[in-house]
Amino acid sequence: MSNFVVSARKYRPQRFEDVVGQQHVAQTLKNALATDHVAHAFLFCGPRGVGKTTCARILARVLNCQNRSADFEACNECSSCKSFNENASFNIIELDAASNNSVEHIRALIEQVRFQPQQGKFKVFIIDEVHMLSNQAFNAFLKTLEEPPPYAIFILATTEKHKIIPTILSRCQIFDFRRISVADMVLHLKNICEKEGLEAEEDALHIIAQKADGALRDALSIFDRITSSSAGKKIRYEDVIENLNVLDYDYYFQVTDALLAEDAPAILNLFDLILRKGFEPEVFLTGLAEHLRNILVCKDASTLALLEVGESLRERYRKQATLSPLSFLLTALNIANDCDINLKMARHKRLHLEMALLKMCYINRAVQASTLTEKKTPELTVNGGRSTVDGGRPTVDGGRPTVD
Repeated sequence: MSNFVVSARKYRPQRFEDVVGQQHVAQTLKNALATDHVAHAFLFCGPRGVGKTTCARILARVLNCQNRSADFEACNECSSCKSFNENASFNIIELDAASNNSVEHIRALIEQVRFQPQQGKFKVFIIDEVHMLSNQAFNAFLKTLEEPPPYAIFILATTEKHKIIPTILSRCQIFDFRRISVADMVLHLKNICEKEGLEAEEDALHIIAQKADGALRDALSIFDRITSSSAGKKIRYEDVIENLNVLDYDYYFQVTDALLAEDAPAILNLFDLILRKGFEPEVFLTGLAEHLRNILVCKDASTLALLEVGESLRERYRKQATLSPLSFLLTALNIANDCDINLKMARHKRLHLEMALLKMCYINRAVQASTLTEKKTPELTVNGGRSTVDGGRPTVDGGRPTVD
């Protein structure tokens, strides 16, 4: 049997300082431990894969640790910590509310609350996916959650806070976990690569982090898949985009260059090449809109930090931003947005997207034409009760036309 352990489990944080992207939660919990103001009920809510259950387990271990460090981290050496690491702790009880959501399951939990901890000060109950409990189960849980014995602490975790009844929310300290940024994910993946003896291109790690959409667990799952498919000890950008079926940045740079040059045949040929590679029109349109947005972000130095790409790509975006007028970018984004809204209803999606690309192609010419039209339009001036055109003969006198 293989001894392989997935990265999400192998590199699960064991200390508050190791938690990625949730420093606001970790620091607040450590301050509560330092001042001995630990609540009896917590609610950890946020998207999937951002560290809710991880923080719950770290807090449960620190509460029963016999030799806490000066910065209120678990020692990982006492009998309580060792039993927790071996999944043999009777003081920490985890319940999956997705499959244990009835009144009977909650009553069985309440029965366990009655018994004092065998070792340590606290008995910690971690209830995952708590929003899956039925209303009857919530109501059965209310009294125990509000007035538990002094040794009982409840940590509830959920991805859908709005499904939890207000009477439960009012009895908990609520911690909102945020999505993990691309920069934090890339840094974490670099650390894992160093530990595993892997060499990875930064652009490849950026693609993995962007594909994870704020969930570190998803990023680690993708990372494992890429390392399994990559030959040798190097993770290359080309391997990542091929494995994840991601459209290469280079296509979007070529399309934008063709749009700025008003080269309609090149644009249509590039779009045809992308379709022949197996990419759906929706995927290309979404990627193009994101590319135009990134160029727009590069137009101003104060918004450059919003660009979540590697340094080599950042330089390419800067160069293309200097060649792209602001009017072109805003109009192209507006066309892409309208196309995206109507694409689902279009019967001929390819033609619909080609028309949008051709509109983008001639944006600069349309802007120049509208500017010339405005210059040629005579100015209307009003003088007293009379309206004149460019100092010409009066045309209106008291609301009636006059004729010489």
